[in-house]
Amino acid sequence: MADYIMKVRKKVGTMPLVVSVAGCLILDEQNRVLMQHRKDNHQWSHPGGAVEVGEAVEDTVKREVFEETSLRVQDLELFNIYSGDSQHYIYPNGDEVYFVNVIYISKKYEGTPTVDLDETSDLRFFELNSLPQMTPNNQTILDDLKKTILY
Repeated sequence: MADYIMKVRKKVGTMPLVVSVAGCLILDEQNRVLMQHRKDNHQWSHPGGAVEVGEAVEDTVKREVFEETSLRVQDLELFNIYSGDSQHYIYPNGDEVYFVNVIYISKKYEGTPTVDLDETSDLRFFELNSLPQMTPNNQTILDDLKKTILY
């Protein structure tokens, strides 16, 4: 989690927090989506993370994607904003969050996907019909992507 969230957690413990996050559905030329296998919860998800104090969500997406994948995303297109019960998550350490999740799509990026050893154990492009198991909050987002791309 971001430094701001870590500081808040020191004060409030594991109680539920509303956390603004931003992520990106990165699609390659075959409309496969880039997923990362996260070290914190051992689940697959799209790249993204917490918005820092004073940071624009578009800047969060670019920063988080670069930190987690070494890719520089371009031509960000707003996909959707997710909130409420579908974005409830409890981390393995007991920290509870309700994400306000701003999701973008990018089909244009520079670089080669490279695993960030601090947060990620694997990066892969997946066909939308054969996605790995992921947390329910990510599943909602990827289900919507499948409806948009496949139907």
